[in-house]
Amino acid sequence: MAAEAAFDFREDDRAPVLALRGDWTVDTIASLEAELSALAQRLKPGAVVDVGELGRFDVAGAYLVDRTLRGGAAGEETRIAIRGQHINALRLLQAARKAAAPPAPPPERLKGVVGLLDGVGRAVGAMGEEILQTVGFFGQTLTVLARLITSPRRIRWVSIVHTMEVAGLNALPIVLLLSFFIGMVVAYLGARILGDFGATVFTVELVAFSMLREFGAVITAVILAGRTNSAFTAEIGAMKMRQEIDAMRVMGIDPMDALVAPRVIAMVIMTPILTFGAMMSGMFGGLLVCWAELDISPVMFFARISEVVPAQHFWVGFVKAPAFALALAVIGCKQGLDVGGDVGSLGKHVTTSVVQAIFMVILMDALFALWFLEMDL
Repeated sequence: MAAEAAFDFREDDRAPVLALRGDWTVDTIASLEAELSALAQRLKPGAVVDVGELGRFDVAGAYLVDRTLRGGAAGEETRIAIRGQHINALRLLQAARKAAAPPAPPPERLKGVVGLLDGVGRAVGAMGEEILQTVGFFGQTLTVLARLITSPRRIRWVSIVHTMEVAGLNALPIVLLLSFFIGMVVAYLGARILGDFGATVFTVELVAFSMLREFGAVITAVILAGRTNSAFTAEIGAMKMRQEIDAMRVMGIDPMDALVAPRVIAMVIMTPILTFGAMMSGMFGGLLVCWAELDISPVMFFARISEVVPAQHFWVGFVKAPAFALALAVIGCKQGLDVGGDVGSLGKHVTTSVVQAIFMVILMDALFALWFLEMDL
């Protein structure tokens, strides 16, 4: 049975003393609120809380005591002094004081040209810090993958296969459908533009070059950035919000091994497969347009591809897929691990993840194009 909450107030020579007796919990403190509100006006600076006879103590009791200490004209805003021994009195009073602290005032916003330069500088600084953190996380991921390669029995195959199905196999229909329509659009544009020069037969090469070298890999990566990359961030971010990742660390489970590595491996395996499907689907869409609009039969379509389209164009597009997959998985997992404890942070990092992933895909594709051009491939 709970002991009734009570208190004594003594004005010693050195400092006023608020002596707590009984159990100060949410069930026992309701009757004391009015008395403590009146007492707050009599407190002088340097008040001490005596917890020697205090029984049970919870957050509600701590809040009421802290509000009393801060309520008067001479209320203490920073100092908490206690007398006697209690298992958690000081900790709960400090928590109540921290929760009651007013939010920090917003920083003063500069105006005019100075404000513009200040905003640009802060944005550039934040961008540089984000790049350094991402590069560091990328290096940490490579280290984890190298450790797993040297110790294969630590690889979580069940997680990898599950991610391959959810993030890769389930994305195959949308990848094939969008690539099919992209191939049709490229063929229609080629037939219209090349027809003005009497060179409609070259539409076959246009479809093959564009789908094999560029569109197959890029379309797949962009779809995965919006679909799978955001899912990685949301999943890991939700675990971070529920403190499941902290619990994993307490149990001795490395989140890099359990969460990041399986997703990276699954993406590196599935993205080339999806890219191959996108290439074939896009070329099939171009084939249908050439057959219907240009009267180029499927036999002639494939014969011309085999004659004038070197196999190197397929490999130029195909080798991009693992690089795109690694970048997408690293960005998605990194943003998920950066999520804070609120829903707003989760939404912000999901958006950042998708934007960074698409930007990185376009940037890497441009760098690949320049490199292949220099290598005459």
